[in-house]
Amino acid sequence: MKKNARLNRRAALAAGAGLLFAPAIQAQPRFPNRPVRMIVPFAPGGGTDLQMRALCEAASRRLGQPVVIENRSGSGAILGALALVNDRTPDGHLLSQMPSNVFSYPLTVRNAPYDPLTDFTWVMQMTGYVFGIAVKADSPFRTLGDLMEHAKANPGRVSYGTTSVGGVPHITMERIAERFGVELTNVPFRGGNETLTAVLSNTVTVMVGSGWNEFVRQGQMRALCHWGRQRLPSLPEVPTLRELGVDIVQTGAYGFAAPKGLPANALTALHEAFRDSLQDPGHLSVLAAADMQVEYLGPEEYAASVAQTMAQNRQVLGRLGLLAR
Repeated sequence: MKKNARLNRRAALAAGAGLLFAPAIQAQPRFPNRPVRMIVPFAPGGGTDLQMRALCEAASRRLGQPVVIENRSGSGAILGALALVNDRTPDGHLLSQMPSNVFSYPLTVRNAPYDPLTDFTWVMQMTGYVFGIAVKADSPFRTLGDLMEHAKANPGRVSYGTTSVGGVPHITMERIAERFGVELTNVPFRGGNETLTAVLSNTVTVMVGSGWNEFVRQGQMRALCHWGRQRLPSLPEVPTLRELGVDIVQTGAYGFAAPKGLPANALTALHEAFRDSLQDPGHLSVLAAADMQVEYLGPEEYAASVAQTMAQNRQVLGRLGLLAR
């Protein structure tokens, strides 16, 4: 009986200890416990900014805390990535939209300030731009084949405007040129408006990238192709690159990341809230207005896609002699 009494007393003490510790566990702050900051490395009012604002508004309702947009434009759209690297308290309350320049910049500079493969927690891929090749409406080039045939006969004399060196439009256009065995000349501009102006004023032959959709609808430009998976409902006459025999799908898909070392509970909460918000009617209406589609990837798939993009960029930039030495 004495032995049983001692066992019962130990069991009672253990249960009491559990009760003492239970309030401490329950008292841990939930995530998020204050507003979440989302850096958008572009100026207010642009397509990316509008999409991110619609998505963050929907996610705010699911997280129970505001997701506040902070616009930090300039420096090649890497200011959000730099902010994440410099965050010393990675608790999930600082995030950044991650554009494609994040993946090319560290390959082109010495002593890169970050490594996309190791310095971030990739939370979710969301959507992508409508990239393609467009010319002025009165251009003699009516198809991609016309353009490539002319380029083959005139090496280096076909110029195309992009918004950067080493960005998705530049890298993809060089992949297309390699496929056709032609030499093209990239002319980088500071933004999409400058690129459009250059094409409409005959400064360059072709515009490569995004932002031409409305000009095509208005009859000022002609799209030779776009790089998505399927034809656009608003421009059904524009073929995809795959339809033209080039097995490339490229939308410059983007998502958002958190600093390295994000706690698992924060990653789960952020991923679930933003994943569900992708289908929010307000967000879908913004995507539809820009001819964009949901291109969802979860954390593991997104990280794998980043690695694939880095490998592809390294190969093309190396061929062009643009890798940092």
